[in-house]
Amino acid sequence: MNRFGRMAIASLAGLLGVAEIARAEAADATAGGAAQAPDTACVGRAVETIQRRYEAVRDLSADFAQTTRSVALGAPGSAATSRGTVVFAKPGKMRWAYDTPEPSLVVSDGHWLWIYDPLNREVQKLAVGDGFLSGAAIQFLLGAGDIRRDFEVTADACSDAKVELVLVPRRAASYEKLRVRSDPATGELLETTVVDLLGNVTQVAFSRTRTNLGPADELFRFRAEPGIRVIEIEPPTRNSP
Repeated sequence: MNRFGRMAIASLAGLLGVAEIARAEAADATAGGAAQAPDTACVGRAVETIQRRYEAVRDLSADFAQTTRSVALGAPGSAATSRGTVVFAKPGKMRWAYDTPEPSLVVSDGHWLWIYDPLNREVQKLAVGDGFLSGAAIQFLLGAGDIRRDFEVTADACSDAKVELVLVPRRAASYEKLRVRSDPATGELLETTVVDLLGNVTQVAFSRTRTNLGPADELFRFRAEPGIRVIEIEPPTRNSP
């Protein structure tokens, strides 16, 4: 996996709140610089519309385009873009299949998380617990989140034509804030943008979204074929520095 592929996976880890992979220090997030809500009533309606939609969704499938801007690349305009498909299913199941610029896979059955690099025939395996999927960035997609409970909410834009919310986590997380663009009428998420504690930005645009298709449980498990190296990552202890 080249550096752009590794960066894309690391940025996705930050979006998910995977502490060990992202290796970000937990810190109190603040809402400094967040835009003031243009219409408090509109923001309230938008939050309720999004919340109702994802409480009613059992599973979700979509195409995605992920663009990552990393401070490690130096130039402010440097970015890496990857594309693929994603499937979520409640509770806690997900499958991110990257097609371009190179194949890779991130999959979880709610108990284990696998990150597979087919070019190197290597998979990292992590137990899902308090130390890992701890970020609230997509918890409501996985059936375990509440926007008002988990975030301070403001808006960059809110109207019948456009909804762009700014969500700052109320508790320490591996990211500073999350921006979401949604369909004003249905609450469907069209785009998420995560800014992590280091200033890296990960934008994920969703298209061709389908819901309640009933994906098989096997889709969210990884079976290591002979010859694939399995690396088990131990969760950090609470007393780790």
